[in-house]
Amino acid sequence: MAGKNKRKLGDLSVDEFLTSGFDFEEDGDSHDEDESTQQESKIKKSAPPKKSVKKQGKASEHKDQLSELKCKDPEFFKFLEDNDQTLLNFEDSDSDDAEDEEERMYHKLPSQLEDANYDDSEEKETDKKNVKKTKKSNETIKVTEAMIENWRTGLTKEPTSRLFRDITQAFKAAVATTKGESDEQCRYTISESTVFNSLILFCIKEMHAVLNRMLNLRTPEKDHKKLILPSSSPRWHKHQIDIKMYIAGVVQLLSSLTQSTVIDAVLRHAHQMVPFYLCLPKQCRILVKNLIRHWSTGEETVRVLAFLSLNKICRHKPESHLNNALKQMYIAYVKNCKFTSPNALPMISFMQRTLTEMYSLETQVSYQQAFIYIRQLAIHLRSAMNMKKKDTYQSVYNWQYVHCLHLWCRVLSTIHPSEVLEPLIYPLCQVIIGCIKLVPISRYYPLRLHCTRALILLSANTKTFVPVLPFLVEILQQEDFNKKPGRISLKPINFAVILKLSKINLQEKAYKDGLLEQLYDLILEYFHTQACSIGFPELALPTIIQLKAFLKECKVANYCKQMRQLLEKIKENCNYITGRRQKAVFGVSDTEAVVAWEKQVAEEGTPLTKYFSQWKKLRERQIQLEISGKDRMEDLNLPEIKRKKAEEKKLAQKEFKGLLESDSEDDSNEDLFKSKGERADSGDDEGLEDLSDLSDEDDDDASEEIDDSDEDHKKPSSSKGKAPRKMLSTELYQVAQGDDDMVEDLELSDQD
Repeated sequence: MAGKNKRKLGDLSVDEFLTSGFDFEEDGDSHDEDESTQQESKIKKSAPPKKSVKKQGKASEHKDQLSELKCKDPEFFKFLEDNDQTLLNFEDSDSDDAEDEEERMYHKLPSQLEDANYDDSEEKETDKKNVKKTKKSNETIKVTEAMIENWRTGLTKEPTSRLFRDITQAFKAAVATTKGESDEQCRYTISESTVFNSLILFCIKEMHAVLNRMLNLRTPEKDHKKLILPSSSPRWHKHQIDIKMYIAGVVQLLSSLTQSTVIDAVLRHAHQMVPFYLCLPKQCRILVKNLIRHWSTGEETVRVLAFLSLNKICRHKPESHLNNALKQMYIAYVKNCKFTSPNALPMISFMQRTLTEMYSLETQVSYQQAFIYIRQLAIHLRSAMNMKKKDTYQSVYNWQYVHCLHLWCRVLSTIHPSEVLEPLIYPLCQVIIGCIKLVPISRYYPLRLHCTRALILLSANTKTFVPVLPFLVEILQQEDFNKKPGRISLKPINFAVILKLSKINLQEKAYKDGLLEQLYDLILEYFHTQACSIGFPELALPTIIQLKAFLKECKVANYCKQMRQLLEKIKENCNYITGRRQKAVFGVSDTEAVVAWEKQVAEEGTPLTKYFSQWKKLRERQIQLEISGKDRMEDLNLPEIKRKKAEEKKLAQKEFKGLLESDSEDDSNEDLFKSKGERADSGDDEGLEDLSDLSDEDDDDASEEIDDSDEDHKKPSSSKGKAPRKMLSTELYQVAQGDDDMVEDLELSDQD
């Protein structure tokens, strides 16, 4: 059929040629009208696939053209096969890949249509939430005084969970203002300081009672030591979130306050809320950290309130908070003991005593920490003894080391009847004795005195014999108290706040005066701890011998007077104990009878204990005056010398120009003589003052100075008359002899 339909081009007429078109094969056959219409219908049907052809790209079109070229011009196609094979073997994979990459850059179809719909819903939900947040932030409620009053009246009638939630939200907003700008979204805003103060006061006063009413908690009895926890209430889970928010705000407020009065009020409230903190461990740990900071750095009342809260927490939940609290408190104690002054000394003593009370709560935990820290002190001492360098000495001879020794002596002496801590007494004594022997020179006498005081405290309370007296008597042997001081200072040296003396201090008279006072105090205090012992006479014998040798060598009356008084009291107590021992029936091996005898003697009292109680009261008053910074010279009412000014003298001379020369001469002589008398009086006062300061001169020289001063006193009195009368020989003898009372006092001091 195809061959019949096709005709040659030359057989067609013009009309047939125009109607049939140019689609003819090489054989020249032509199509009729039906065939042309069929072709048009085929073209119309094949129109949609044109899109796919377009999508194939230029490389696929070029390949189709080469295939058509093989049919149309086989000779040219054969020429290309022989000469240019690469052009015919064209591959469109690279170009297709490049086109695919370009298509991916512009658009990527999702794998599943459902996932795309789900993402859109999530985006819509997040957009809705953001819109809600912005609406809430824009719709915050401003707290006023009227709102606080309404809350107060509502709580008095019947506290509800909704009302409590509103108050906690307002309290949270108030606490957020103390930190400045914060990202937390609060329901309420506070813009006035009066509203802030009234809200904080309202919460501090009312919230504890309100929570007890809401949770239906019973108030514990006075004798009832066990704490009632709020978590035992069936309503605890209902209000737990709001309570947690509130107590977290209290801790945050406590950490941001600076005024001591406000901190006091918040600490009192926190002390009330301790049972609620114990139910929430995380908030309780944060509270303990803040309480330790206030305990170590706050003012006096703040420290006390913080300690009470710490003690309450660790007493009721020792297993979870005591170990960590003791570590932090010890580190804070060491940090605050780096510098010691008269003002800082009471605070350090307070920290030492309160920390001792905390260690007494649980002896097992205390033993672990005491063992570690005493061992650490021993390691520092061992390195200093081996290295023998200045840096290693400084690691031991500092205030932190000395205060740590005092702390552990106080801990072991306070918790004495304890089998757990008793093995630590001996190593602690060895560490203190090694510290004394490390650098035994006169510049470190104050440190030696501090260490001996710690040993006396430990020995007295633990009933353990510690050889303290050799370290004190050694100072009397090494120091030359007869040597005249190179400097005279009116201000005394406060040995309580120094560890090391300078070379200038060693030359001052105040150094020897203060050193002898400290030796007197410590020897008396140690003998007081052993005053009721049955072996007191044997214990005191070496010290009695050393004191007698000191009195023979020393020539200073004041020093000899103090040591002689101490020697007499020791001898008196020795005689008393010896007399009581002679009446005893039991033997030395009967320990129970010895203990009963010593207990009876302690109840009755000894001469040394009675004297020590009176002396201690006077000494404490004197120490308080020294700590307060008052100088001893303030108690002395020294006379003031008023001299005329030069201008007043010139005016007086002008007024008396018209008088007789003889009168003016007499007046000038009298004025000159009076000035000499005043100078004599002032010289007498200075001589007495020098006598009180320079106590190391011989007694004969002192008596000569007093006789000279007495003669100087007589001169101005005799010169007051214009014509002094002649004195009788008896009067001259009395003047030369001097005042009887003063001579008697001097004779007594000479015998001393």
